[in-house]
Amino acid sequence: MNRSSALLLAFVFLSGCQSLAPVSSDATSPVEDSTSAPEKPKVYSSFSEDTVFSLLSAELAGQRNRFDIALDNYVTQAINTQDPGISERAFRIAEYLGADQAALDTSLIWAKNAPDDLEAQRAAAIQLARAGRYDDSMVYMEKVLQGKGDTHFDFLALSAADTDQDTRNGLMKSFDRLLQKHPHNSQLIFGKALLMQQDGDAKEALALLEQNPPEDGEVAPLLLRARLLQSLNRGKEALPLLEKSIRKYPDDKRLRLTYARMLVEQDRMEDAKTQFSSLVQQYPEDDELRYSLALVCLEAKAWEEAKGYLEDLIARESHEDSAHLNLGRIAEELNDPQGALIEYGQVGPGNDYLPAQLRQADILMNNGRTDEAQKRLVAARDAQPDYAIQLYLIEVETLSANNQGERAWKVIQQALQQYPDDMNLLYTRAMQAEKRNDLAQMEKDLRLIIQREPDNAMALNALGYTLSDRTTRYAEAKTLIEQAHQLTPEDPAVLDSLGWVNFRLGNLDEAERLLRQALERFPDQEVAAHLGEVLWNNGKQREAKQIWSKFLKDQPDSPVLRGTIKRLTGSETVSYTHLTLPTTPYV
Repeated sequence: MNRSSALLLAFVFLSGCQSLAPVSSDATSPVEDSTSAPEKPKVYSSFSEDTVFSLLSAELAGQRNRFDIALDNYVTQAINTQDPGISERAFRIAEYLGADQAALDTSLIWAKNAPDDLEAQRAAAIQLARAGRYDDSMVYMEKVLQGKGDTHFDFLALSAADTDQDTRNGLMKSFDRLLQKHPHNSQLIFGKALLMQQDGDAKEALALLEQNPPEDGEVAPLLLRARLLQSLNRGKEALPLLEKSIRKYPDDKRLRLTYARMLVEQDRMEDAKTQFSSLVQQYPEDDELRYSLALVCLEAKAWEEAKGYLEDLIARESHEDSAHLNLGRIAEELNDPQGALIEYGQVGPGNDYLPAQLRQADILMNNGRTDEAQKRLVAARDAQPDYAIQLYLIEVETLSANNQGERAWKVIQQALQQYPDDMNLLYTRAMQAEKRNDLAQMEKDLRLIIQREPDNAMALNALGYTLSDRTTRYAEAKTLIEQAHQLTPEDPAVLDSLGWVNFRLGNLDEAERLLRQALERFPDQEVAAHLGEVLWNNGKQREAKQIWSKFLKDQPDSPVLRGTIKRLTGSETVSYTHLTLPTTPYV
């Protein structure tokens, strides 16, 4: 096609651009009889021949899936012409391609040259918000508000969630400024409530929504109120709110889904099952709902019901891997290990792959088929090399958990020969070395990790705790654990270690304080054993016994608890004046 011919076709492709309409005011038909004199060529706005040709090239490039060329041409002509139709087209292409800068630039051109187009103003506002330019975004959003258009203040608020506090504070001031002008605007109120929620002001956000009931048809504020109530441990108050809203808006899927999920969170599984079942009946093509119903049935231990929904999903070719994984779990619950292996074996690469591999290995080893388990894992590594390191870790941990320590050691050595620089493998070898009482190897591996990753809190804590528990290098241990604590001050494992090393150093009050924090955050039998021992040595034997007794009820065979009790009391029985807790023999 030559250039002249191409230009004749350009207007077919560019009919969506407003400025390409003829400017002639002549109302007569452009088609005359053959005897009339030829008309002069129509003038299409002020576009040059080069512009028209560039736009045609863009459209042809788009038809051939060369969207990069299409976008480049359209952006160039949007800048050159400042035409709202062309800039809108450029914006739509940029938005489709995820070209953020181009989308921002073209939306601003569109908004500038179409000041009365609320969609153009809204597009500019959203793109500015995405770019973090919230003050500028609010200027355009106010134009939409004044034009009584549908604003997206909620998007502005949500987009600020991952920003710094100063940015959110600035956006909050912008919301407050607009609310002074439009105090009853429900969209502004909802956006401000979202911002307050992000800042952890759940009570204030809830109060704002309660003081400003939503307009008819507005469901989002009701959903936010329910979530806020749930976050404030007032979930029981959220349920009546949702029930009332569902009666008012019976066809709103969001309300019914939120209600069903809150029933799950409040452990009302039968009621949740009823709600999800109703939703599936109403929306039979929604496999997300069907999968949720299957999971609720699993939580309710309705194995056969769950099985039916999971099999439906497989038949519908939806959530297949998750369905097979959960069918495997059901088979295990029904004491059908072979059926479980079949289901787990059908899980392909993805989020469910490694859990399925772990369960296969554990089932086989628990049934004395360790060789087969290892062969399967070797085959999996060959078939899925991207998962090789994780599969090595599964093999080591499963072998170790099934009292196959020597095999585990051989596998971790093999893994590190293949991947000598992997930190997870090094850490795992360190833990295996500790189990073998090879503290030198353990320390060597942990030191190497710390050398390469000085801020690796897990390695710092592991080395510090082992030194405090298995050696007398208490000062060194304390330094390491304190480094870990600086990095992860709320980690209960680190708090436990820090408490334990203070105990070793004779700082009983500080040890008690730290271990109480650790136990509160992580009610674990080892932490309970540590705290009990500190209390025992700090003259609080009765409280120590109370703590041990509480955890023995849940874990009567805990070797850590039993070992601690026997070492300190000379007996495996926790006795009180009015209480004797019988225990099983300590092995």
